[in-house]
Amino acid sequence: MTLDLDHVRAIAERVAASLGLEVVEIEMRGGGKARTLRIFIDRPEGVTHEDCASLSREVGTLLDVEEAVPGGSYMLEVSSPGLDRKLFRPVDFERFQGSRVKVTTRDPVNGNRHFEGRLEQFHAGRLTLDLGLARRKFRPQTGTPERLEIELANVEKANLVPEI
Repeated sequence: MTLDLDHVRAIAERVAASLGLEVVEIEMRGGGKARTLRIFIDRPEGVTHEDCASLSREVGTLLDVEEAVPGGSYMLEVSSPGLDRKLFRPVDFERFQGSRVKVTTRDPVNGNRHFEGRLEQFHAGRLTLDLGLARRKFRPQTGTPERLEIELANVEKANLVPEI
C-alpha cells in the first residue's frame, strides 16, 4: 500500500483550518523505518512553536487513527516554511505580490532561466517581475526590459528572498 499524500493533506488542512493556519507543503522523505513526514504551515502573522506543536498533536493522532500512513513507523515534523519559502500555487503568488522573489523557469525567457526581482503582479496566470533590484548573477542579458512577464506554467521553482 502506498502513501496517499492527498489524503494526508486533507487531514492536515482540516486541522489547520480549525487552528487558523494554512498547509503550504507536505512531503515524505526517506524510506523504511527512517521515513519523515513533513508538514509546512503558515499564516499571515507568522507561525509559533505552539502552532506547530498543536497541529502535530492533532494531525498525528488522526493520521494514526485513520491509518493514513501505511507501512509502520514514521516521524512527523511540522514547521513554518521559513523566510525563503517556496511559492507553488496561484494563491501564493497573489499573496506575496510586492515581495522579492527568485524564479527559475523551465524554458528560457529572453535567453535566461534564472531571475530575481520584485513580484509586482500576478494576474491571469502570469507573473510580472521588476528586475531592477536583481543581483548581478541573476541580471538578464543586456537589452532585456526591467519588467518581465513569466507564465506560471513555465515556473519550475520560485522562492521568496528574505529582506532583513
